[in-house]
Amino acid sequence: MQHPARHVGAPDVDESRLVELHQSIADLLASRGQWRQAYEHLRHALNLATAERTPRVPEQYRLEVARLRREHAEAREQSIRDALTASYNRRYLDQKMLETVDDDGGLAVALVDLDWFKQVNDTFGHVVGDRVLQQVVELLQVALPDGGFCARYGGEEFVLMLPGVDLATAITVAEAARARIERFPWSTIVRGLRVTVSIGVTHQNSGGGRAIIEPEQQLRRADGLLYTAKQSGRNAVAYRVGSEVRLSGAPGRRRQR
Repeated sequence: MQHPARHVGAPDVDESRLVELHQSIADLLASRGQWRQAYEHLRHALNLATAERTPRVPEQYRLEVARLRREHAEAREQSIRDALTASYNRRYLDQKMLETVDDDGGLAVALVDLDWFKQVNDTFGHVVGDRVLQQVVELLQVALPDGGFCARYGGEEFVLMLPGVDLATAITVAEAARARIERFPWSTIVRGLRVTVSIGVTHQNSGGGRAIIEPEQQLRRADGLLYTAKQSGRNAVAYRVGSEVRLSGAPGRRRQR
């Protein structure tokens, strides 16, 4: 039986990828601090690149690359998630705030703080307190606009980052989250439990020659508005229209201060 003719020295389709696979394995191992193993794969890549003919890619290399890439992706995801609530963490928030540039609608930031959370822990215990934080995150993440996400800022404070929206949309999102948390049947977790939040919302337009507010400055402004919401009686959303601070929510019937 005759086999099809083959050009001498022409590598199989798989063969040309072996050097690249060794380099990929080396990169992934290096990202995990496994320098010795990474060096071995780089050495193999160099040897193969200088050889006259590259052998066929063993299946074990394909499987190893797939496994390392999967583990690398999982490790990265864990590094940017809060362990308790599974929301994004402060590290991820800081990174995204520095990266986000939107020419269409600007960036809104809503700083959310649980009202009287110390009393929840003192009255019902920290196990219930942890459950409350987890449930609050689930409620905050409902119906966020495209690109929006929730991050744990610290303790019982969370940030809703809302890129590409105008101020009116940001206020609507924040007020809906406040009302959703107020209406949640907290007594199903433990009898007598009640949870509300206060929120400060800031917004900046981008483009058009406007100066971009630094992330830390925008968060400080949100914190100032959050303080106003707390001072107004809590369970409220505070935001600024021009030089005027306005309120919405249960104690926010005055609408302005």
